[in-house]
Amino acid sequence: MIEVRGLTKSYGDVPVLRGIDLKVAAGTVFALLGPNGAGKTTAVRILATLIRPDAGIAIVAGHDVLRDPRRVQTAISLTGQYAAVDELLTGEENLVMLGRLRRLGRRGARRRATELLTQFDLVEAGRRLVRTYSGGMRRRLDLAASLVLAPEVLFLDEPTTGLDPRSRQATWAAVRALADNGVTVFLTTQYLDEADQLADRIAFIDRGEIIVEGTSAELKAQLSGERVELQIGTPQMVDRAAALLRDDAVVDPVRGALVVSTDGSATQVRRLLNCLDAAGVAVDQVAVHRPTLDDVFLTMTKG
Repeated sequence: MIEVRGLTKSYGDVPVLRGIDLKVAAGTVFALLGPNGAGKTTAVRILATLIRPDAGIAIVAGHDVLRDPRRVQTAISLTGQYAAVDELLTGEENLVMLGRLRRLGRRGARRRATELLTQFDLVEAGRRLVRTYSGGMRRRLDLAASLVLAPEVLFLDEPTTGLDPRSRQATWAAVRALADNGVTVFLTTQYLDEADQLADRIAFIDRGEIIVEGTSAELKAQLSGERVELQIGTPQMVDRAAALLRDDAVVDPVRGALVVSTDGSATQVRRLLNCLDAAGVAVDQVAVHRPTLDDVFLTMTKG
């Protein structure tokens, strides 16, 4: 549904995209992650035909963003970081207005508004002014507005910025339902757990270059396995355990714990605890930590 080859963009002498390549399958959620200023929003703006690339090819829904931007525009919808709805209208009026602007006709616009209010659990709030809505309700209304013409591709640029946990969960459910119904979702976000929950594939961009891409599980698997965190009674005992385990252990002075790299298997953890017990080192607590997308982010990006 989206194919990008050698895409570059600079602002003056500052390169923002340095020849990125991407492919996004239809009906999936694709997340583009990276530090601030890495080029995420620039990539989205190019794919949405808002700005022109300096070089490269970008195909969206089968259409070239440079040669056929009008066809791209009819196939996509873009939702930015902040809800772009009219606070002086009701939720229903917002959707009906957009439907009329998209030439659905009066009856068609009202029918579509009713469908979207139902889909996004806004029926009861539909006749209230948007200025009375919570942040989560505004975001759901903004998503509904993006779907008045049922796009093939939906671009979401940090869709849950500023939302509380309950509103984020509701937005995640709405996005996942869209993908399940065949909409291709291209997502940028600063919340790595959001990408972990939603994305079928993830790419990390840093300083204008794609540095790694894969599923969440594939990206985590690239890191050096799991680690066991041991809480041991006294600093002296922590040092004694570290000396016993040598290169396999690192002392975390902030938490007062010993962190040991393992393959995460029960056999290896049991062997580790038996070794410490035989040496007279009492372990108070044991926690096994698996790599997260945060670990991938911190390891792969340059900061």
